[in-house]
Amino acid sequence: MNVNEKDNAPVRAILAALDTGEYDVEASVDELSELAKTANAEVVARIIQKRPSADSATVLGEGKIEELSELSEQLGAKLIIFDTELTASEIRNIEDIVNVRVIDRTMLILDIFAARAVSNEGKLQVELAQLRYRLPRLMGIGRSLSRLGGGIGTRGPGEKQLETDKRHIRRRIEKLEDDLKELTARRNFSRSRRKKDNVLTGAIVGYTNAGKSTLLNRLTDAGVLAENKLFATLDLTSRAIELPDGRSLTLIDTVGLIRRLPHHLVEAFRSTLEEAACADIIIHVSDISDPEAADKTRTTQEILAELGCGEIPVVNVLNKSDLVEYDIPEDDTTVKISAKSGEGIERMLSLIAKNLPESSRRMKLLIPYDKAGLGAEIRSSGGKVFGEEYSEKGILTDALVDITLIKKLEEYEIK
Repeated sequence: MNVNEKDNAPVRAILAALDTGEYDVEASVDELSELAKTANAEVVARIIQKRPSADSATVLGEGKIEELSELSEQLGAKLIIFDTELTASEIRNIEDIVNVRVIDRTMLILDIFAARAVSNEGKLQVELAQLRYRLPRLMGIGRSLSRLGGGIGTRGPGEKQLETDKRHIRRRIEKLEDDLKELTARRNFSRSRRKKDNVLTGAIVGYTNAGKSTLLNRLTDAGVLAENKLFATLDLTSRAIELPDGRSLTLIDTVGLIRRLPHHLVEAFRSTLEEAACADIIIHVSDISDPEAADKTRTTQEILAELGCGEIPVVNVLNKSDLVEYDIPEDDTTVKISAKSGEGIERMLSLIAKNLPESSRRMKLLIPYDKAGLGAEIRSSGGKVFGEEYSEKGILTDALVDITLIKKLEEYEIK
């Protein structure tokens, strides 16, 4: 369903938030504004109310809701976006007063996901997350749709499907779950095959809009959509690169993370995010020019911990370093780069190779002629021979040797 108004004009929207002191509301609303922009909404105002707790009927107090109503009429707003999850009754109660369509943060994120999903798996994951979220809210959202029509927050399954009975939606959820189980099984098979074939993988993770796709494009010419919008990339992309030590690494670009990402959205994309949990190394990209960089890094680390990535080596890539004027310290696991200009990329690749668990080693060998079959053994075990030179004493060989052969070849290594 089209999220825009006539002539593709942005939907005029007001942001609303409740500040109970649990988190940095100003930063969260700033992010909500970026999310709204990504969904083609024009934010014309924002209202934040400090209260010890939410109003049981309308979240914000009666006075603030009346203020929202007046403000939406004055500014011609067609949408109010709350920076918190709303129940069906809360949506209904607020809409009865403001007479403008109301959605919440999660509905907005789901709408963006629906617009960005390209692969079959991505589309199934989005639809499943939408239906699971909307099922308990069916009465409120159904009423909203029938009264005010479609728009931001309604993309995906669509008005008719959401207004059918709950049994039909539950059946659809079961079908989606079965389809995703099949795709997950295939993904797990691909992972096990990569492990069996000794394919090394690196998961590019980080906050949305940190520059992950730009980095992948810089390294591989992958042609991944890279623009200055949140969740510009939703579907997985994988490409192989060669590291300075000769090893091949398959890079996997994962969906961007975001603060206060609802738990069921993490669940919906768990099979995608688990690529990080199964990787040999994690490349954590952050936008060092962002004033919220430290908080966003913590958010990413928390989600990675939840996914069970604690034991996997991490290289911290501080992107957009060309936009800051202060000195950025580096160490054996931290590198500053500019994915846009290419600055720091070589050092980053060296750090990835250094921190990647040893599965093979580049060796300079002098192989006696009566052991010439070792060259074929190196190749058959998944290694690479970069060069061979025949000398009086044997075959001078420059090779990437699989870890299973290193001990056997050490006596021929040229130190």
